[in-house]
Amino acid sequence: MVRKEYVVDEVQKMMGNLANVRNVAICAHVDHGKTTLTDSLVARAGLISKDTAGEQRMMDFDEQEQARGITIKAANISLAFQLREKDYLVNLIDTPGHVDFGGHVTRAMRAVDGVILVVDSVEGVMPQTETVLRQALKEKARPCIFINKIDRLVNELQLTDVQMQQRLLKIFAQINKLIEQYAPPDHKEKWLIDVKKGTIAFGSAYHKWAISTKAMERFNIKFADIFKYCREGEEGHKALREKSPLDEVLLDMIVEHLPSPAEAQPYRIPTIWAKGDMESEQGKSMRLCDPNAKTIGVCVGVVNDPHAGEVAIVRLFAGRVRKGDMLYLAARLTSEKVQQVAIYMGPDRVMVDNVVAGNIVGIVGLRDIYVGETVSDGPCEPFEQIKHYSEPVVTKSIEAKDSKELAKLIIVLRQLAKEDPTLKVELNQDTGEHLISGMGELHLEIIEYKITKEKGVAITTSPPIVVYREIISGKSGVVEGKSPNKHTKLKFEVEPLPESVIKAFDEGKIPEGKPKGKVLVETLVEAGLPRDEAKSVVDIHNRSIFINDTRGIQYLNEIMELMIQGFDEALDKGPLCKEKVFGVKVKIIDATIHEDPVHRGPAQIIPATKRPIYAALLYAGVTLQEPKQKITILVPGDYMSNVITLVQGRRGQMLDIQQEGEGATLVAKLAVSELFGFSNDLRSATQGRAIWYQEYAGFEPLPREMLLKTVKAIRERKGDKPDPPTPADFLE
Repeated sequence: MVRKEYVVDEVQKMMGNLANVRNVAICAHVDHGKTTLTDSLVARAGLISKDTAGEQRMMDFDEQEQARGITIKAANISLAFQLREKDYLVNLIDTPGHVDFGGHVTRAMRAVDGVILVVDSVEGVMPQTETVLRQALKEKARPCIFINKIDRLVNELQLTDVQMQQRLLKIFAQINKLIEQYAPPDHKEKWLIDVKKGTIAFGSAYHKWAISTKAMERFNIKFADIFKYCREGEEGHKALREKSPLDEVLLDMIVEHLPSPAEAQPYRIPTIWAKGDMESEQGKSMRLCDPNAKTIGVCVGVVNDPHAGEVAIVRLFAGRVRKGDMLYLAARLTSEKVQQVAIYMGPDRVMVDNVVAGNIVGIVGLRDIYVGETVSDGPCEPFEQIKHYSEPVVTKSIEAKDSKELAKLIIVLRQLAKEDPTLKVELNQDTGEHLISGMGELHLEIIEYKITKEKGVAITTSPPIVVYREIISGKSGVVEGKSPNKHTKLKFEVEPLPESVIKAFDEGKIPEGKPKGKVLVETLVEAGLPRDEAKSVVDIHNRSIFINDTRGIQYLNEIMELMIQGFDEALDKGPLCKEKVFGVKVKIIDATIHEDPVHRGPAQIIPATKRPIYAALLYAGVTLQEPKQKITILVPGDYMSNVITLVQGRRGQMLDIQQEGEGATLVAKLAVSELFGFSNDLRSATQGRAIWYQEYAGFEPLPREMLLKTVKAIRERKGDKPDPPTPADFLE
């Protein structure tokens, strides 16, 4: 215990020396060895025994993480090190690799300035490797690479040293290709990885040794020695561990090549605070990472602590946080009092007096905070939204077994949705049924486990349901709707949004909600919307746009809020089968409004908006889009034809087939609806010898021949008449 206290005191002193602080995330594809690697650094800092490092997986402290052997949520730890007689502080985040928990990776990237990308030398660059690297580069976090499980190339694949070098060069080339594609132009040259530069290390996280060019010179090790030692088994690994320990090589790489906050913030702030004024006092203080300026930070995680309540994990960009400070939350426009300030040491939250800019801090007392929230001394321009790469594609209906526990279930679901913004929760207070939507079956399985085992609420759930989207294929023409009392008439037109605008939505350039400021107008024009329309946008919802295309109509401003509400409601439950509508442009082009406010309340205006929009959508040709997943299957060559038959039998589309030696890698695209039970079928078809990974691949139109059958099934499930409505049903 004394040791831990000493570490915390040291950590707090070091936070102020920004040149020696590093904020780093360890990221990779699932099972490539991130948490095992992190153990060596934790052991180096004296928090666990060096003997158990690699097996202990300290950062997987969640019960489910230990049971399943995978990381489920990002874990923070602040580690103090001494390297070449200098003290360094590394604020480390161990992130998940499974595609279902990709949201944790996205949020971690906002908090860090650099990443260690771990790549399995046998599997190479996998789908999630690409995704996490792309996320890091988008947030301007500089990458360094650790090639793991080198011993497998020698002992399992029996490669010669020449073959091994060729394999490693191939991995480097793939990574550099991604960096060239996605890195910020002004950093591309500097950030390309290179063995000579020292931005690449390779070794074995499990056996706790690593090599880089610097380590080879320093410890006098040649490439051929690695072969000799790896073939000797445990004795060889022990010798390598003594000569070139993993923690030493990794720390060297982090300190030498990953930037300090003071170095990174000047180029990161203009990207993540794009709407802010860089010449303002706040802009300058963040670029300088000034600990004495006004406090500004961004919430990158929310943890529910049974004793302290909500703990906000905040990356500070300027100023400092102390107990008793009042901090302003940009989205709620209110200030909250800081009750405790802490740093994370893996599973433990340790109290400290204060934390300065450039570091990651846990704050207790900020009620109703959410991930992505801007935290500051007073009102300021908020940070850019944290844009998740994938979207929820699987839904389950969930209800409390005992109706007395309904209120508790609602509280638990709200807590979980806060901790994990990629989980979408829809509550129906009337029926007691709730819908939870997640990234995949595993994601929802973990959520169910948390509700029942950790929070103690017994629940019943439905089989998984796929989330569809309603889109339109053409223009509608003018459709007039009347209020129930026939006193107000509104005319609408709908058409699909241009592809370029939808792409801007996907890239996170256009925020949802009511438009603020002139910046959005320029963004919309750049994306391909005519300027007069961009200026007249009154609401953005579900990647759809509501435009006021009228001139000088009396009382329109007074009913605009209600029309926006009607527009939002119409898009949340589309006319075809009450799925969300995406990618449409809705224009109000004319209106006749009753002069008496009594005759234009919500009961009149909302139906007068929703019903003509529904009719117009149907006239424009509503169809469904289904979510797709890209799957990568590694399989022995003998079973390749079985896998292709299985994929094609489930409406799959083969994208790529590569054979190397006796193994084959197949890449295919499948609809999420066809993936239920896929694991078992794949196991049968390959006698359990296939390994497969999946990643989000967006939404694509449902085949025409399946449309009616799918629509009827969804409508029946939701308790509606099986046959879809016609425009006339909404224009009576």
